Amino acid sequence: MHINVIERNDRKLRFVLEGATPQLANALRRIAMMEVPVLAIDSVDFYSNDTAMYDEVVAHRLGLVPLWFDSKNFNTMEECDCESKGCSNCQIVMVIDKTGPMTVYSKDMKSSDAKTAKPLMEDIPIIELAKDEKFKAEATARLGTGAEHAKWQAAKAWYMGWPTVVDKDGKVLVEPCDEHALLMEGSGVLPAKAYQDGKCKVKGEVSPGAKIRNDSSKIIFTIESISGLKAEEVLAKSIEILRDKAKEFGKQVSSL
Repeated sequence: MHINVIERNDRKLRFVLEGATPQLANALRRIAMMEVPVLAIDSVDFYSNDTAMYDEVVAHRLGLVPLWFDSKNFNTMEECDCESKGCSNCQIVMVIDKTGPMTVYSKDMKSSDAKTAKPLMEDIPIIELAKDEKFKAEATARLGTGAEHAKWQAAKAWYMGWPTVVDKDGKVLVEPCDEHALLMEGSGVLPAKAYQDGKCKVKGEVSPGAKIRNDSSKIIFTIESISGLKAEEVLAKSIEILRDKAKEFGKQVSSL
């Protein structure tokens, strides 16, 4: 198996995976989206809300604010020593206490421990307060997964086979640039792009009878984080979860 990274930053990771099957890529995709635990607000206690916005709507907005968190400092409530009662090892509290006129942003959510968890972005608008309107709430965040609710979804993940242009006999005519897909227009293929000297350049016209074929042995995999975890952290955790599943499956088979 070989991995060639195409694009990498904190929020997005894109790489070419060679020597693996689409089944493996799909397993990683599903785990990255549905089983990697992340921190999100789960419950909100309102002490004052003079606005026209219903408490339920504001609570929903707060739940969708992505939170940065130190994964080493949090357990799921099911695995915590407090037996799901709630403690500093599985929960964290964020307080908002503001008086208008003003717009309340995510930066106004004051964490009880900013070193372990806080809003990932500061300028997400939550609610607008008119003159003398008061808003005070206490939000509690915990770990969860995308399978439970979308607010706990760690990332968007997708993959595709490596596209190549082939003639009617299956012979490869041209491969795409790493940064561009090949496009079909009617029964023909648009001018293909090839990666040359670090730049994408038009290579030339391709026969109208040519087709785009996906090479499933060479997979382009993309992870885009929508949570407080970096894209690489989501991938690493997905691999760890997949490895644990394989071990458990092996134990179950051996016990038959």
